[in-house]
Amino acid sequence: MNTPTSGVHARVSQRVRQLHPSPVRELISVIQRPGMISFAGGLPAAESLPVLGPVEFPAWCMQYGTAEGDPALRAAIAEEARASGLPCSAEQVVVLSGSQQGIDLVAKLFLDPGTCMAVERPSYVAALQVFQFFGARFCHVDSTRPDLGFGNEAAPVLAYLTPNFRNPTGTCLTTAERAQIAAACDARRITVFEDDPYHALAYQDCDRTPICAQLRSASWIYQGSFSKSLAPGLRLGYLIASPDLVAYLAELKGGADLHSSRLSQWLVLQQLQDPLRPQRLAAVVDHYRQKRDHFAALLDRHFRDLAEWEIPQGGLFFWLTLRRHCDTRALLRTAVARGVAFMPGEPFYAEPPDACGQLRLNFTHASAEQAAQGLAMLATLLREA
Repeated sequence: MNTPTSGVHARVSQRVRQLHPSPVRELISVIQRPGMISFAGGLPAAESLPVLGPVEFPAWCMQYGTAEGDPALRAAIAEEARASGLPCSAEQVVVLSGSQQGIDLVAKLFLDPGTCMAVERPSYVAALQVFQFFGARFCHVDSTRPDLGFGNEAAPVLAYLTPNFRNPTGTCLTTAERAQIAAACDARRITVFEDDPYHALAYQDCDRTPICAQLRSASWIYQGSFSKSLAPGLRLGYLIASPDLVAYLAELKGGADLHSSRLSQWLVLQQLQDPLRPQRLAAVVDHYRQKRDHFAALLDRHFRDLAEWEIPQGGLFFWLTLRRHCDTRALLRTAVARGVAFMPGEPFYAEPPDACGQLRLNFTHASAEQAAQGLAMLATLLREA
């Protein structure tokens, strides 16, 4: 964000005065530079994007629609959610202009300055920024403990969770951890906000059953996206909420943008109804699995003595912990000057450490040749440092 003038700064809201530059937004401009090798954003591979045109849109796509989304698309989303284990109806679905909008709507619904909410450590940086903007006070979820690490403290109002191939670590919660989280949130009536954008991108067998499906008394919001499995440029996602929350979220959605693009909604519906969609998804998953395995082999070649990591079961990212800690934000500046971009680890923490020595690497966007060149350069920079 450009530095505001002192006169404007005095007139804007207190929330806006506390805004900090978004590392995601800044990196998007960096990775568009010619010749830049990017491991930074959660970008799908260009070759995985579907060809959606030329198409002839029905006339109704050009007219205003309802805030909740077009009925046929909501029904198709509910059907897929039920197939993944989440009991719901089309009336519980709200179509979003990208899942980032869902994070904003949920924050508006629950957060006042000082409201306590739980997040994972580390957690999705763009979600943390929204929660911080609305004044959240953070505690951390420990999925290995029956009380989730809250002890005798007052229960948080909201828990933001990414159980499937978490951004940034790529980890996937076990069946036991999912059950433990659901039981703890039920017992303390903590509303669960489950963000699941990578659900379709599983490269090996693992439990992906929504935590929300196991809740019996707590309120819940389950969120998905078409950005990772279809096309991010469509800017379309969705949330499904427990009946007590749907009306509030639909009202907030209408106040934000009236409704999401009906052109995008129609295009996504055509994809969901395409009988060849399972084969297309399977081909994307197989392609990404091969890219993941190639990336893992390159990491083993260049980073074996520099870092530790786990091979992700799904999603888009490797999470590296360096054997010698450094401020990876400073490393990023050096790397960008050499033509390589990645996501530093510090912004993924609600209370960013001075130097966490961790970095997130996207393995789906770069070509095999770019991955080899970029990882070799990163390893060289770390050895020089």
